[in-house]
Amino acid sequence: MQVRFEDVTMSYGDKKVLEHIDFTFPAHSLVSILGPSGCGKSTTLMLISGLMFPTEGRIFFGEREVTKLDAVKRKVGMVFQNYALYPHLSVLDNIMFPLKMAKMPKNERRERAMELVKLVRIEEHIDKKPRQLSGGQQQRVAIARALAKEPSILLMDEPLSNLDARLRLEMREEIRRIQQKTNITTVFVTHDQEEALSLSDHVMVLDKGAIQQMSTPTVLYERPENLFVAEFLGKPAINTLPFDPNGRIRRLMNIPQPYAGEIQSVGIRPESLAVTDRTEETLFQGEITHLERVGRDVTAKILHGETELVATGLPAVLEEGQTVNLTTETSDLLYFDQSGRAVYWPASKVSGGSAGA
Repeated sequence: MQVRFEDVTMSYGDKKVLEHIDFTFPAHSLVSILGPSGCGKSTTLMLISGLMFPTEGRIFFGEREVTKLDAVKRKVGMVFQNYALYPHLSVLDNIMFPLKMAKMPKNERRERAMELVKLVRIEEHIDKKPRQLSGGQQQRVAIARALAKEPSILLMDEPLSNLDARLRLEMREEIRRIQQKTNITTVFVTHDQEEALSLSDHVMVLDKGAIQQMSTPTVLYERPENLFVAEFLGKPAINTLPFDPNGRIRRLMNIPQPYAGEIQSVGIRPESLAVTDRTEETLFQGEITHLERVGRDVTAKILHGETELVATGLPAVLEEGQTVNLTTETSDLLYFDQSGRAVYWPASKVSGGSAGA
């Protein structure tokens, strides 16, 4: 089921949480809504669910307008951060509960629940109570219960935030597997960029109630539309430094006019920087002020003039205090104008561009 917002605004008194946003989530896809706290992620999810109604604008599921329909009539399934399982019911009874409320015959609801038990891989736990389950197992039960009534859309609000790192990774893979198996349109709200980029077909980045960019994870990371998106994605964060229209980057990268005149700052992701012995390739030179080694991964802080650069994936032989020359590929440099908008010219564009705001 496709989800579409047309000129949607959500206000609380004088405060606009979302302001005139438009987007389309493709049917059968998994879309993540990503952004910092207070950006409007959960509000967008509540508007899709029918638990909130927009101040202005229209919402469509496919070609059907659902703007004024409540959650029951919209036929959505929801998984929350706290799972909200009934503590006095068994796993199987928790999954069957919405079917019982829909007055489905007992043998049919048990059959449907057992199908879901197998889908989420908790067959051996059907007689246990929620308190006897791990966080990951409770998550699986919550997903199964949300899918019980065969919703048109599955909504997930920060569902992995209460799990430890290992379980988060496991459940990311499980959510993706379940979505692909059921082919249900899934909207996943998170502030964790790794979650969004690893499991989504599309990611929509919000900030201050406005869509910053919506595209595939690869395009979002490699060709951000503005400085906010570039800085929000990536660990360590992207390096940014002022652009000199007469400097080495302009000359080596052969940046044409009028684009060079628009550029205010340059972005280079830490993993894109490499050490070079060839002075003609050198973009930056600086002293290593700090090295961090985690297994085979080497991360360095390098003082280039008054700017501190971070580089990852460097040779293990480097030492603090050493002066290094750094370079990068032409396609790995990002350029931004005074307003923070990305500056791309035809030769710098990649195929599969942004699909949204």
